[in-house]
Amino acid sequence: MNICIMGFGAVGKGVARVISMKKDELKEQYDLDLKITGVSDSSGAAISPEGLDPDLVLEVKEKEGKVANYPEYGVNNLTGLDFLEKVDYDCLVEVTPTNIDDGEPARSHMLKAFNDGKNVITSNKGPLALNFQELIEAASSNNVSFKYEASVGGAMPIINFAHTTLAGCNFDSIYGILNGTTNYILSRMAKEGSAYEQTLKEAQEMGIAETDPTQDVEGLDAACKIVIIANSIMNMDVSLKDVDLSGISKINSESILLAKKEGYLIKLVAEASDNALEVSPRLVKSGSPFSVDGTMNVATLNTDLAEDVTVVGRGAGSIETASAILSDLISVWKSQR
Repeated sequence: MNICIMGFGAVGKGVARVISMKKDELKEQYDLDLKITGVSDSSGAAISPEGLDPDLVLEVKEKEGKVANYPEYGVNNLTGLDFLEKVDYDCLVEVTPTNIDDGEPARSHMLKAFNDGKNVITSNKGPLALNFQELIEAASSNNVSFKYEASVGGAMPIINFAHTTLAGCNFDSIYGILNGTTNYILSRMAKEGSAYEQTLKEAQEMGIAETDPTQDVEGLDAACKIVIIANSIMNMDVSLKDVDLSGISKINSESILLAKKEGYLIKLVAEASDNALEVSPRLVKSGSPFSVDGTMNVATLNTDLAEDVTVVGRGAGSIETASAILSDLISVWKSQR
C-alpha cells in the first residue's frame, strides 16, 4: 500500500520510524508492504513512486531540517495541494500542525484526498473538531476509509475500541482525562505541593508543555477531543464552540492540598452526555481509575449493555501516537482485501 505523509514533525517522524521498525512484521503477519511514496513539510517534499527510505528521510530531516533535501527526489516550495497532485498514493497520513481556528490546511488536504478517491488517516484534531460531519460525508460519498484513532488520547484506544469491541452498545456518557500536559501539571502539584506557575515552567523545560501552553492549560485541546468522541461514538452533531470550557490555570496549590486531605485529586475532566458537553477541573477519588499520573490519559464509557468500561493509555509521544496511526493503516489494508 502506497502512503504519503503530510507533516513531518514529531508524529510524522514517529510514523516513519514505526514503519521502519515494523516493516518485516507487517509483511509477515498481514502481507502488508507499506511504501512511503511521499513526505512533505513546510519546506517542500520528497516524492518517489518507487518508495522513499524512511531511515534516510529521518536522517535528512534531522541533519538538514527539511525533507526537500532528500537526495534526487527532493522538491522545494511545493504546496500541500500540489504535493497531493504529484504523489502516487493509496492513503494520506495527514499529520500537519493542528489549527483550531479554521482547521486549515488539513481540512483542504483531506477533502482533496477524498475527492480523488484516496483513504485518509489523521491525528489532526482541528478539522475533526470543526468540520466533522463534512469530512465524514466526503469520505462516505467517495467510498473511501477515514480513520482518526490518534486524534484522541494518543495510544489510548477509544474510537476504534468503541466502534468494534463495544459495537452494539449505546453510550449514555463518556468522560475522561484527555490531556497529558494538564494531567502532568496537576499530578506534580499534588505530589510535591508545588505552585502552578512553577510546575508549568518545569513542564515546559521538559518539553511536556508547549512554549505557549494556552490550548492545553485552558482546556481547548481536551475540548477538541471530547467533540470528536461525541460526534464519532455518540452520534452527536457538535463543534468546538458547543463545549463549556474551564481550564486549570486558576488552580492553586492550596486547592490541591485541601482536596488531597479529603482523599481527592483535582483533574481536568472532559465529558459528553445528553446533559453536558464540557471540560472542567473536577474532584476524583484518590485510588480510583482516574488517579493516573504523568501524561497518562483515561476515559470511561458508560454503556447500556456493558455498564462502565474504562480505558487507559499514554496520551502523547511520537511513537505512541504513531502506534495508533499504524493500527489504522492495518485496518484500512484489511478493509480493502
